[in-house]
Amino acid sequence: MSIHLFDVDHTLVKKSTGYFFLMECLKQRVYSLRQLWRLPFEWARYKIGRPNQDFISQAVARLGGVDQRKMETLVEAYFTRRLKPHIYTEGARLIRTLREKGEPVHLATSSFDVLIRPLETYFSLSDSIDSVLEFSGGRATGRIVGPVPFGENKKNAVAAWLAARSLSAEDVYFYSDSYTDLPVMEYCGHQVAVNPDRILEQEAKKRGWPVVRFRETLGA
Repeated sequence: MSIHLFDVDHTLVKKSTGYFFLMECLKQRVYSLRQLWRLPFEWARYKIGRPNQDFISQAVARLGGVDQRKMETLVEAYFTRRLKPHIYTEGARLIRTLREKGEPVHLATSSFDVLIRPLETYFSLSDSIDSVLEFSGGRATGRIVGPVPFGENKKNAVAAWLAARSLSAEDVYFYSDSYTDLPVMEYCGHQVAVNPDRILEQEAKKRGWPVVRFRETLGA
């Protein structure tokens, strides 16, 4: 039986979950523009193939102290107002088709679990691979539980997830837009480059991996 694992940012969703969440945080004054001054620099590093592996942990540290109920309010607003209209129509249709065939579909992302849950609910999915935001005493600690599933760590997270369910990597179709997921794609039996960045597109063409383009969004 085939298993389908989907990256989220720029694969199922135009732009990224983190971007849309930050925009909602700015609106609700959880973050200030002064706190986010490094974002353009980090994005430029990512685009040229030199991502800062610690940037996610550094960004989440600024959420330390946010009340869990406030976080739930933020997440509800971020999904309804910002994320949902930018879900790719073709991606939603593909997931629906796969599930109708009875093939398991899951999300595999470095994004935070709290940001992914509404997307899981929308697609009627569960059991995602993601970054787990830590809470203690009803507040975010500003830490992530365990390694962030990014790059090689994401491959390790996928391998552990499969092993825990006695599943084989050879049966996995992995969908992603990013060169940072190359370790996962090489590990899995089937690769699909979705809206690939320049580096991943070059690799996909060289290795004969299928390339697909999602263009329309639910809000289009």
